[in-house]
Amino acid sequence: MKRICESVDMQFVGDIKRSDLSIIVAVKKLITDEEREQLLANAAARARGQAIDPLPVVKLFTPDAHATWLLTELDPIDGDTAYGLCDLGLCMPALGTVRLSDLETIRGPRNLPVLRDLHFNPRFTLSEYTRRAQADGSVND
Repeated sequence: MKRICESVDMQFVGDIKRSDLSIIVAVKKLITDEEREQLLANAAARARGQAIDPLPVVKLFTPDAHATWLLTELDPIDGDTAYGLCDLGLCMPALGTVRLSDLETIRGPRNLPVLRDLHFNPRFTLSEYTRRAQADGSVND
């Protein structure tokens, strides 16, 4: 997998001070091949009629805004439409779909792209993340 390293100068508000952040970004790729396989497997299980409540496979987020996506499935037909918990930072997290190709085009207020959380280790099933996010008004993990 081709990777690039870019240094991003970020200005945070509040008690977090300005710092340089080195980000390893997969070129035009928000999910790994392994994550894609698991997302497709979850979608196949649901298509077979299995009642599943999987752990999120990947967490995507905007580093300079408050949007978060916890994804569990990927449409095998188009390979682009993902399903999961979508939190656009508007205090209304909800289950839904999002196109990965659309996420690749999003830039936050500081022109930073959507990133994959490299350190995400899911602690709950999707339904539990959803319950907590709807109670809190945002995804907190």
